[in-house]
Amino acid sequence: MALDLSGDPSGQKPEALKAALTRLQQSVAAADKDGVDVWLALGSRVFAGGVPEGAQRPRQLKEMPASAGDLLDPEQSHGDVLVQVTGADKRAVQEAAGQVVRQAAGWRMRWQVDGSRAENRVEAGKGLSRNPFHFTEGFGNPGTGREMTDRAVVRSGQGEPDWAVGGSYQVVRIVRFATELWDKDSIREQERIIGRRRDGRWLDGTPTGEQPSFAADPNGRATPLDSHVRLAAPDRRNPPPLVRRSYNYDGGSGDSGLIFSCFQRDLAKGFEAVQRRLEGEAMAKYILTTGGGYFFVPPPGDAWIDALFAQATGNA
Repeated sequence: MALDLSGDPSGQKPEALKAALTRLQQSVAAADKDGVDVWLALGSRVFAGGVPEGAQRPRQLKEMPASAGDLLDPEQSHGDVLVQVTGADKRAVQEAAGQVVRQAAGWRMRWQVDGSRAENRVEAGKGLSRNPFHFTEGFGNPGTGREMTDRAVVRSGQGEPDWAVGGSYQVVRIVRFATELWDKDSIREQERIIGRRRDGRWLDGTPTGEQPSFAADPNGRATPLDSHVRLAAPDRRNPPPLVRRSYNYDGGSGDSGLIFSCFQRDLAKGFEAVQRRLEGEAMAKYILTTGGGYFFVPPPGDAWIDALFAQATGNA
């Protein structure tokens, strides 16, 4: 769920904005328990007023631009902050989300979307699930915690402010799937559009747990040149530096699809590089991105709030 400050962020004084963020972070921390994970992420709009500019701001954080083919609904896009609540028990997740909203004094709901992970599981350390197009996804995720940290977590020396070290850039995209149109295609055609079998096997016969050499198939006879996996990661041995964790959603009235979510330490080298390569992919006519946004997940704890506002309060 994305929340906005009740007032205009550009008119917020640093002390008031700091107090609002502190209250929200406390409510998030209180709800993060008993098998439910809750975290807060900052949108670019929260920096419009009371938060100091310059080095204190995450270097790459901005409002998510519309990519080719997107039709972003303003009422389902962006936001001052993002709060994500996840867990294995639906009721517990709903109760935690309600608790955050009730305690979020000074904030108002901008948009929210509920999702789930069909056939959610972990194989070889990778979080897998089945998307609305009937394909297992997540095989491109790292298989170890260290590799996950290398891809997703901001580290010192990369030009980010000190308070942001240990955080992560999160991209959320609400993608509507044309499942009726998709299901009219044969499974073989669907697999050539994706570039994998439904169960994750590679089209050229490479075992699921290994990486194919697309260079050995320069004309796309086995894996089409405009297939999703080939464009997203043309060198499978050097995967994009991001970690994805997506959810299926069903809003009713034919509005269903994927809540795409990914984390990276470098937005330009992660999601944005992949998104540029995907322009013109064969799958484009079956999907429509209608919402979401760019956000920055601060490092664990609440010390980042004091560090973020140190310049504005005269403590730096």
